[in-house]
Amino acid sequence: MIALNFHGQTAVISGGLEGIGKAIADLLHLGGANVVVGDIGVRARQQGDRSLLVHTDVACRADAEALIADAVSTFGAVDILVNNCGVSAMSPLEAMSDSDWQRILDVNLKGTAYLSQAAIRVMRPRQAGRIINIASQAGKNGYRLMGQYVASKHAVLGLTKVMAIELAGDNILVNAVCPGIVETAMKWRERVEGALLRGLTAGEIYTEDCSQVPLGRTAQPGDVANVVAFLASPLSSYMTGQAINVTGGMTMH
Repeated sequence: MIALNFHGQTAVISGGLEGIGKAIADLLHLGGANVVVGDIGVRARQQGDRSLLVHTDVACRADAEALIADAVSTFGAVDILVNNCGVSAMSPLEAMSDSDWQRILDVNLKGTAYLSQAAIRVMRPRQAGRIINIASQAGKNGYRLMGQYVASKHAVLGLTKVMAIELAGDNILVNAVCPGIVETAMKWRERVEGALLRGLTAGEIYTEDCSQVPLGRTAQPGDVANVVAFLASPLSSYMTGQAINVTGGMTMH
């Protein structure tokens, strides 16, 4: 399958230990790529068969630059960067804290920029590369109790468009994926916290979530990974600056 032929390429995925990031890392590795995962949950550097795990705090520019440098020193290049790492917080507008604002913008927005800047310096001399930002349908819509997260993901989409324009001449394609409701540990935590704020149960919010999706189910991480693999493959060679929904029809713009 051409969409899974990543032999000889190196992919860096931030936040790749679990959830969407792990599904992406596993799928690209299955397709033959060398996979480098940078995650704050990695305790010690681990190298395996075409794989590398590195402790990385994407909100720290030095960590982001070190991750890209480690990928290059281990595998020789960075062909694909997937900015997947993200955090959220549940809060009504009037109660949003400065600490949550700082953390969410540092990880979701500045972390994406830091890793991209480091990867671009490697990709530009080779006149080739793919940068795929994991945004959210929250980058296109508003959702109660998620003001900071929504703002950060709107910003990620704006950054994606600017990067696509500035890097087009270098044959570096930059696109975003906008997942809908995906069954991850972060989503369940959001349901638990949201339930407390709304006087509901997490199970009731899950039922509510499913009722909003035309396809009748929420997403699994693999649903998102499939679209990332497409964007990383030659099949998307005439696409840049796009924000692709993976929402089961919940968001259609």
